[in-house]
Amino acid sequence: MKKWVSLGIIYVVAVFAAFAIITGQNPLASGEMEHAEHAGEHEHEGMDHSAEEMSSSGDIPAGLQEATDPTFEIGSEAIIRADHMPGMDGAVAEISGAFETTVYTVSYTTDDGQEIENHKWVIHEELENPDAAPLEPGTEVVLNADHMEGMDGAHAEIDSADETTVYMVDFETTDTGEEVQYHKWVTEGELAPAD
Repeated sequence: MKKWVSLGIIYVVAVFAAFAIITGQNPLASGEMEHAEHAGEHEHEGMDHSAEEMSSSGDIPAGLQEATDPTFEIGSEAIIRADHMPGMDGAVAEISGAFETTVYTVSYTTDDGQEIENHKWVIHEELENPDAAPLEPGTEVVLNADHMEGMDGAHAEIDSADETTVYMVDFETTDTGEEVQYHKWVTEGELAPAD
């Protein structure tokens, strides 16, 4: 009997995992992610991000160069000083990647017409056939990033550009304690030593 119960549980887990992999959706999640941001400020009222939505596969875009001497080494810990999403500011992060690139804040409209302003961050390597970096504010681009629902393939405008080291980080959210893996991206200026 225990064998059949165990097999039943494994089957249910496999079905849920297959659904999540095929559709890219969490079958247990309720509601859709809200992303409310306002010009000039990166606010998060009405957002409903889960750790799953903040996590990524860890894949990096082609052509992205690893940082040769990053301030925060891979495997080290740092404190996040950014509030891109709830539960992020003040979290202890483990550095899972460090890269030299140009980062942009961008404004774009999702497929369903939602206007996103000053989204942090998209890197140069996540733009479709861009000119040489850094791109000037006001430049029109197409996004090849899926950090947020409705972002991939969206037409966007560059709001600002900065050449810096960007980090991919793992952390637990400060509000719910959920585990976030391979979050993209945090800039060097948004990290503080963990000591």
